[in-house]
Formats: sequence, C-alpha cells, structure tokens
Amino acid sequence: MAATDRAGKVAARQGWVRQLGQYLREVRAEARKIAWPNRRELTAYTAVVLVVVVSAALFIMLADLVISQLIRVTGIL
Repeated sequence: MAATDRAGKVAARQGWVRQLGQYLREVRAEARKIAWPNRRELTAYTAVVLVVVVSAALFIMLADLVISQLIRVTGIL
C-alpha cells in the first residue's frame, strides 16, 4: 500500500510540473503576439505620462496650499 501511495504522489508531482511547463509555453506564445511600441511611440507615451503626473502633482499641491490657508485663516483647527 505504501508503494502505491508513493507512486501516486510522484505522478501528481510530475503532472504539476507538466502543467507548469505547458502554462509557461502558452505565456511565451502569447507574449510573441504582443505589438510592442517602437522607440518613437514609447518616447511619446512616456512624455504624456510625465506631463500628466506633473500636472496632477501641481494640482494636488495647489489644492493642499489653498485648503491649508483656508484652515489657517478660519481657525478651524
């Protein structure tokens, strides 16, 4: 009985390894289908992201400044 238990565990481990290998092959095949941006597109996308991040940071900074001044003037806290 112990030998059959071991054989079943070994088969289960090998099945897991095969499934992992199949998964990785499928991931690799899907990654090959991706349309990667060229250098010009990547530069443009990066510039857009930087402009949006800086704009958002400036907006939050200004909002924080205005709110803190309102709190200081009104004496709420």
